[in-house]
Amino acid sequence: MKLSQNIAPILDALDKYKKNRVVPFDVPGHKQGKGNLMLRDFLGERCLSVDVNSMKPLDNLCHPVSVIKDAEDLAAEAFGCDNAFFMVNGTTCSVQAMIMSVCKDGDKIIMPRNVHRSAINAVILTGAIPVYVSPGINSELGIPLGMSMRDLEQAILTNPEAKAVFVNNPTYYGICSDLKGIIELAHKHNMLVLADEAHGTHFYFGEGMPAAAMHLGADMSAVSVHKTGGSLTQSSLLLVNAKRVNPGHVRTTINLTQTTSGSYLLLASLDIARKNLAINGKDIFAKVLELSEYARQEVNSIGGYYAFSEELVNGDTVFAFDRTKLSMHTLSIGLAGIEVYDILRDEYSIQIEFGDIGNILAIISVGDTYFAIERLVASLTEIKRLRSKNRSGMFDHEYISPVVKHSPKAAFYAPKKRVAIADSKHEVSGEFVMCYPPGIPILAPGEMITEEAIEYIQYSKQKGCLLTGAEDMEMQFINVLDL
Repeated sequence: MKLSQNIAPILDALDKYKKNRVVPFDVPGHKQGKGNLMLRDFLGERCLSVDVNSMKPLDNLCHPVSVIKDAEDLAAEAFGCDNAFFMVNGTTCSVQAMIMSVCKDGDKIIMPRNVHRSAINAVILTGAIPVYVSPGINSELGIPLGMSMRDLEQAILTNPEAKAVFVNNPTYYGICSDLKGIIELAHKHNMLVLADEAHGTHFYFGEGMPAAAMHLGADMSAVSVHKTGGSLTQSSLLLVNAKRVNPGHVRTTINLTQTTSGSYLLLASLDIARKNLAINGKDIFAKVLELSEYARQEVNSIGGYYAFSEELVNGDTVFAFDRTKLSMHTLSIGLAGIEVYDILRDEYSIQIEFGDIGNILAIISVGDTYFAIERLVASLTEIKRLRSKNRSGMFDHEYISPVVKHSPKAAFYAPKKRVAIADSKHEVSGEFVMCYPPGIPILAPGEMITEEAIEYIQYSKQKGCLLTGAEDMEMQFINVLDL
């Protein structure tokens, strides 16, 4: 019997469980909140009453045969693909499962260098060899763009044995590559296409959006439903088209790293979000787009800031632009993006998604209002009036071209020594260094440390970026290969 998008199987099963007044002699130990009153007071009795363990009426995430299977089938239908897997370890786990299910030790995978660290982590775990395609660069904004079709084709011809092409759709900044062209080119050369759509849930439901990977025939996609789709933080989907991929193998690969204690709060949130998107997604994202376009117009009217959009489209490295992204360049007012980020939070009680060296990103969702947009615009106006300065001496680009000396796996497990970052020029990094968010590595294991990378790290620290990835929490030292 065909299921209806108007139902939410996991939610219905949890409601039934609660109505049955089940006496729990299983985990979790808080026993529906009775064993931890402080937690119950904080999260609420209703929440804790359905924070439960797998059982027959509620199915099992590792081997779904009933309500979770139904919810996943509904998600696959809603997103327009063959299979959807509910993920509770975040889209990090989704990205890693994609790569781990198609690559083994020594296999090559073609990817842009401006991938999230989760993709390079997967390369370390599998022993795969990344073939990096340097993204295009916008010289005015200093941001990485998408992959050029010419560069990708050259990478494919040079590495015909590669198993897959990995692509961002979109990037953090809203940039989309020629996804249709990439898929056709990769499939022509018997390579799979894996899409990181962490910021692309809305592509599947909104009108006037860039194309969604599954709709164009990509083989797998990792989708952060919690980012723009309305589910709880850490919940995600791994989408599969089964023509070239075995979904059963994908599930067994997921189970290598995903928890066996899947949170029913996260699962139910995915189920509810899917229902809401399937029924209301078109209207939801029409409103989001309207708010975003209004915000972009208002920010650009301030002067000094540049909220960029589809004018960047060039048919290649910027094939499309996600207009729901309110990405804003800040260097013309003499402030780094991270400085504006900090001022907004500390002085105006406005929390945006991230600030990097030259840009900030505000996520606009259906939960926003025109009043909230006006408050953001007014705050940015005042920051410009009170804090703007000459931009001379500012670091003006985000992307550092890597010099790869060893595979990420070889470097991660190699003997290492600790050196001061200031003295590490021409050494080979044995660990990650990145600003978070967005979590795109400045250095990854196996890459030579250049003077430009050192300057970028020091400048980022000076401006207040959160630098992560290295063992040294103070980021004074870095582990380099001791070969």
